[in-house]
Amino acid sequence: MTQESISILTANAVSLLQEMIAIPAYSSQEQERAAFLYTRLTARAAKRSPDITVERIGNNLLLYTGTFDNQRETVMLCSHIDTVKESAGYTFNPFLPFEKDENIYGLGTNDDGASVVCQIETFFTLCARPELTKRLPVNLILVLGAEEECSGKNGMDRMLRYLSEKTIRSAGGGICTLTPHFAIVGEPTGMKAAVAERGLLVLDGAATGTSGHAARNEGINALYKALDDIQKLRNFTFAKISPLMGEVKLTVTQLNSGHAHNVIPDKAVFTVDIRPTEQYSNPEIWELLQKEVESTLTPRNLTNRTSATPQGHRLLATIGKLGIESYVSPTTSDWMRLNIPAIKMGPGESARSHQADEYIKKAELRAGIEGYLTFLQNLQ
Repeated sequence: MTQESISILTANAVSLLQEMIAIPAYSSQEQERAAFLYTRLTARAAKRSPDITVERIGNNLLLYTGTFDNQRETVMLCSHIDTVKESAGYTFNPFLPFEKDENIYGLGTNDDGASVVCQIETFFTLCARPELTKRLPVNLILVLGAEEECSGKNGMDRMLRYLSEKTIRSAGGGICTLTPHFAIVGEPTGMKAAVAERGLLVLDGAATGTSGHAARNEGINALYKALDDIQKLRNFTFAKISPLMGEVKLTVTQLNSGHAHNVIPDKAVFTVDIRPTEQYSNPEIWELLQKEVESTLTPRNLTNRTSATPQGHRLLATIGKLGIESYVSPTTSDWMRLNIPAIKMGPGESARSHQADEYIKKAELRAGIEGYLTFLQNLQ
């Protein structure tokens, strides 16, 4: 691609981003933004490449072509169109995007609008030009998802089920599904490649005893039982250590018990914050810890799992070939819902996400488009 071509793609991305950000899309309330994108992308496909199909599944969008080759793997570009609610610190209307000093300001510009528009430009560039599509070492699909910020069931979970059931006729005349073999998850990483991200497991602990009068030392003190269990958890060591992330991190962060100074508490509750590694699943950690304590441990959610790109995968080979900086991400994304190899990579900076007066730099949009195109065309 020439620098002039990249400049045109960047201008397209800037324009689409501003139009998109002007339409509120709080997580699980993305219907208007989804409708706008469906209309816009359908018209673009009809004008530039009738071979591109655009589908709307709930508030999710799916784009693919009819040139699938059964001899090639399928990679999914994915990013999310929803946002969190704006913080109270905004100094402007978050739904009136504007440009200033080569930046575009507005709610969701950085997380995750920049990845959305850069992946759209990448997809159309590679899939609307047959000469580029044929040279791609993979089949390519694009998923623009909903409900990422609220971990809803109608976002990536719904799309993965749909992709596994959707069949199309391949270029060779056979039938194939759209199930992806691996993915590039668009999130603000500064176009560095996150090759792993820590999950999250929160356990609510409950110790039970028998109430009684403190002066007569009656009853069974649930607080003492909880403290004994907290000490066991504090001293617990996980046997398996991740070469990428190190040890599983476990911290007891809350403790509450009792309602009067002279009553032995019959219940004590505490909270355990756990940051897993890829060496353990969340259910495995829960089971291990429950065996160590008398208190009942109840997980709030078992689906926020840890993710890591498998050693030896072509994604890692491409990262090495292109000299892309890699790291372990402390934040979660739709990656945790995928059961396929993936990396997380996109324009923008994670530190700006969910902050007041959110923005993305035009230079970052350009770098995002160039980065995605280069990565896909050089897949090992």
